[in-house]
Amino acid sequence: MKVAVVGYPNVGKSSLINRLIGAREAVVHERPGVTRDRKELDCEWNGRRFKLIDTGGMDFRDEGPLAASIREQARAGLADAQVAVLVVDARAGVRPGDEEMADLLRRSPLPTIVAANKIDGVAQLPLAAEFHRLGLGEPLAVSAAQGLGSGDLLDAIVERLGQLPPDGDGPEPGLDTVRLAVIGRPNVGKSSLVNRFLGEERVIVSELAGTTRDAIDLPLLVAGRKLVLVDTAGRRRQSKVADDVEYYTALRSQRAAERADVALVVCDAGDGLTSQDLRIAELAMKAGCATTIVLNKWDLQAGGERELEHERARVAEKLRLRPRVLTASAKTGRNAARLLTEAIALADRAGARIPTPDLNRFLSEALQARQPPVGSRRGRGHHRLKLIYMTQIGVRPPRFAVQVNSRARVTRDYAYFLENRLRARYGMDGVPLIIDFVERGRRRRSERRPWPAGEPHDAEGEPHGTGESQDGAGESHDGAGEPHDGAGEPHDGAGASANPS
Repeated sequence: MKVAVVGYPNVGKSSLINRLIGAREAVVHERPGVTRDRKELDCEWNGRRFKLIDTGGMDFRDEGPLAASIREQARAGLADAQVAVLVVDARAGVRPGDEEMADLLRRSPLPTIVAANKIDGVAQLPLAAEFHRLGLGEPLAVSAAQGLGSGDLLDAIVERLGQLPPDGDGPEPGLDTVRLAVIGRPNVGKSSLVNRFLGEERVIVSELAGTTRDAIDLPLLVAGRKLVLVDTAGRRRQSKVADDVEYYTALRSQRAAERADVALVVCDAGDGLTSQDLRIAELAMKAGCATTIVLNKWDLQAGGERELEHERARVAEKLRLRPRVLTASAKTGRNAARLLTEAIALADRAGARIPTPDLNRFLSEALQARQPPVGSRRGRGHHRLKLIYMTQIGVRPPRFAVQVNSRARVTRDYAYFLENRLRARYGMDGVPLIIDFVERGRRRRSERRPWPAGEPHDAEGEPHGTGESQDGAGESHDGAGEPHDGAGEPHDGAGASANPS
């Protein structure tokens, strides 16, 4: 069951929703017009579960295109709801916008509750009486800031919902549900791509950068598989964040990535891969997301396959997880279905377990392809590193344990080599993974600090001084100071991350 919360701009709809659900989920700011897209949030009262639909303020006198889109979103929320709550500002009294909203709701079949907000004390209770003139029944005095009347409002909502059985519009996401976050810079076409996935204009699209303000969860069924699409606000460089609204929307985008299983990093094909695109991809990977890079607006790109190969080579050089680079067009629908298929496949690979016999065959082949290093300095004893046994010990992200004769002989170059071959063998490009090198004869301590794949350990799980040095960009160096990638080939290391997760 769904309850649409509607009203004039800046009457406190989002604040009231946060009060009712007991969490700060809806974006709140003193500036009017912050909420734009409609967002559904779970609520429970006296054992009854339902969804509250937060909508943007409806100003019928604003003729701008963005205001028109906000009104359409609010109307869609009303069409999808079983009960409506009209929020008004009790301090401001009845305004023309309130009367226009009341006229719309009187012509609607939805049972409606009038919530007179901003009554922060008992002395202000008489202010609610003025809203009888809206013709929608007894107004309820509430205060989103103080919590006054919130229980009475929830009682009224549950009463209006009646004894109807749950309509099945919101089964809880199961373990097989894939959370897919669509992230990227402002104005690269994230919302357009989400609408293309859904097959409807579910979120507002505008040429104005920064239209999306909040992370919106949208359920989707693809070939019998449940997905939750998360449309997010664009992320700019921290130094370019102009105000606190943009700051908090960026934080919500980051949290959406942290809660996601897979991230689609959407880029503008006309701009190519920028440093900010790579930075956003790094943030998603560090949050533990399996990642794919999407070059949107490919229908406008004239470079063709040559340009695509150039961008793929750049990603392989700059990003250690080496995510796939795919092309798409939200406008024409090019490769939209393929992106969803790729996202599901990435989530499955991140949650899959590889049989131990397969891993040990892989380990044997890796040893044949490149022998482990021989110790050459004091403490290594001029003995070769031996890789004895390999097994998988975790998923999401995949985690592997390799039994060795001595951790002190593990070099970063060889660990990167093993990691890259593992990615290539099992199709884990873009999937964060961890490799633990466990010394034979020592019990693995559960409290030991986990170190990422390719990072040498000592016996206590701390990084061992093997002669390699590491800078903040994630470069690895051999004893001669030459930078190498995981296969031992020279590279510049810029933008690479030392932590695959």
